[in-house]
Order: sequence, then C-alpha cells, then structure tokens
Amino acid sequence: MTAPQRILTVFGTRPEAIKLFPLIHVLEADARFDSRVCVSAQHRGMLDQVLEISGVVPHHDLDLMTPDQTLDALTARLLTGLGAVMDEERPDWVVVQGDTATAMAGAMAAYYRKIRVAHVEAGLRSGNIYHPWPEEVNRKVIGAIAALHCAPTETAAEALRRENVAPSTVHVTGNTVIDALHWITGRIAREPNLAGGLANLEARFAGKRIIGVTSHRRENFGGGMEAIAQAVRTLAARPDAAVIFPVHLNPNVRQVMNEALGGLENVALIEPLDYPHFARLLDMSTLMLTDSGGVQEEAPALGKPVLVMRETTERPEGVIAGTARLVGTDAERIVAEATRLLDDPDAYSAMARAHNPFGDGRSAGRIAELLAAA
Repeated sequence: MTAPQRILTVFGTRPEAIKLFPLIHVLEADARFDSRVCVSAQHRGMLDQVLEISGVVPHHDLDLMTPDQTLDALTARLLTGLGAVMDEERPDWVVVQGDTATAMAGAMAAYYRKIRVAHVEAGLRSGNIYHPWPEEVNRKVIGAIAALHCAPTETAAEALRRENVAPSTVHVTGNTVIDALHWITGRIAREPNLAGGLANLEARFAGKRIIGVTSHRRENFGGGMEAIAQAVRTLAARPDAAVIFPVHLNPNVRQVMNEALGGLENVALIEPLDYPHFARLLDMSTLMLTDSGGVQEEAPALGKPVLVMRETTERPEGVIAGTARLVGTDAERIVAEATRLLDDPDAYSAMARAHNPFGDGRSAGRIAELLAAA
C-alpha cells in the first residue's frame, strides 16, 4: 500500500485561513494524505477566530506577531521559523495561499529544501509592484517557485502562462473562498446564533439600505483613507442609507475613521468581525465599498455589487463580469458610483445579477485531486 502524501499547509492571516480551511477539511478526510498544518500567526486574533469556527487545529503555531514589526524583520523570522518546521515534518508538498509574507516565506523555505510547493489562488496580477504592496511581488516570487499553480480563473491562469510558467503545472480550480462562503452560510442557516451579534444594528437601521465598508490597504494610508472617510460621511448623510464599517485595527485606519465618522447617526464603526458575522454583513448589505481583495470575490457570490476603492485590481474578472467596479480613492467618484447604484434600479440589478466568475464551491476537491495525481 502506498504511503499517504504528507501535505504541510502554511498560513498566517485570516484571509488565508478562510481560503485554506476548505482544503484542509478535504485533505484530513482523504486517506491519500497525511495533512499537517502550520500557522505563523501573522494576524493573531483574527486568525484564531477562523481556526475556531472551522475546527482547524494547527500542529505548529509560530506565533510570530509583534507590534509594529518591519516587513524585512517579519520575513526573516518567517523564513527561519517555517524552515525549522519543514525540517521536522519533511513534507512531500508545502501548500501556500495567496500573497502574504507568510506565503512567500513558506515558498522560499520549501524551495531551499527542494520541497514541492502548491500555490492556491495563483496567478493574480495587478501589473504594478507597488499596488498592492508588497503583495504583488510576494505572489510573483511564489509563482517562480511553485510546482503546482491552482489558478482561480482562466484570466489568472493566462497571466501565469504569459510569465512562461509551464502550462502543464497550471490548473483552473476556482477560488476556495466560495467553498468557504458556502460552508459558513450553511452553518449560519443551521445555527443563527453564530452571527447573532449584528441583530442590534439590523434593528437600529431597519428600513435603511446598508452600505458595508472595509478599508485597510497600505497604499491608501494617508490621503486615500481621508478621501474614503469623506465619501462615507457624504453617503451616510442620505436618510435612506446607513453604513456598517468594521474598522481595521491598524492605527493608520482607526484614527482617520474615528475622527471623520465617529458619532454620526447613520454610521456604525464596529470592531473587526469574525468570519460568521462578516458573512452576515455581506448578506444584509445592499452594496460593499472595499479595498480588500477577498470581498471582491465573496460579495458577488451573494449578489452584492462591489465598488473597489483602489486604482488597480489583481481580480479583473469581477470588473469584466460586471460584479465589481474600480472607483479609486477619489471621494467624489466613490459617492457618484454608490449614488448611482442606490438610485438607479437598473444599474444595481445589472451588477447584482452578473455572473460570479470566481467559483462554484467545489475548488478544494479539485486541488486535492491535483495533489493526489502529482
């Protein structure tokens, strides 16, 4: 009998955990694999929330988060810490996701040991190494190393082929974030209390259309954040609308938003939400304003238009399909585009009903089959 392949899945942030727990579930249930999990805890609290709700128990927890650490210091600690875990585990594959420092360092540590790397959500490209920063370079580094590229869409797969990645290693699997969203919405349907913490806000804003907002990108710090805050303030002045804004812990976000939006009747500045409550926010919102990557994928799965407050996106499929629109950080444009969706039913319907290009909820199974066949 052939020994099971040992798969070491490495991640450190909440978005990575969300996109990898469906794959971990599949690997753990399949006798062809010996699944091992290592977390860096690049985002400690938000990561732990997803681990708890998904039932994933790491075999290794590096707990590397320290206040105000520089990217180079974090990368150095990741590289040596993850390398030590790989020396202990001796996996057949290292699985990384996306474009974080943890993913990049995990791929590098595996490369130094000649361990094959599988990259989940491979091939995203904005074409600008400073937008998003440092994620664009992180994912290009992983793309140069990986032996298996699990592209979420054909657009992402084609980006890899243009970089001369061997076509035989590139596979369109869909995005596991849709698997995760289906899983969590199913849980909430069975256990409503999992996302019951927004009930007071639902009651407070009853009869109003909810605008969900998330913002945290480094390239928007400073003037960009101030413009986003100004736009949200203007939209919140509408009598028929209300804003729910889980505010990122970074002081570059918190200070700006608290000063500009604190105390407004139609704005709820709340703490970052755990995964069930964020899924509930998506579901109850009329539209989303975001500079996040993941929201561009998740909101369309629930029929919610997304206005992307960035100059570029590595997820052009949503823009092409019509589920998302790039609006940058100009306050007037953000307000104009949101107003159009709120006031023009046809414009809203065109975005809400557009086909979601990011997956069908069966991506994790496809990735597991690729690992088994490799």
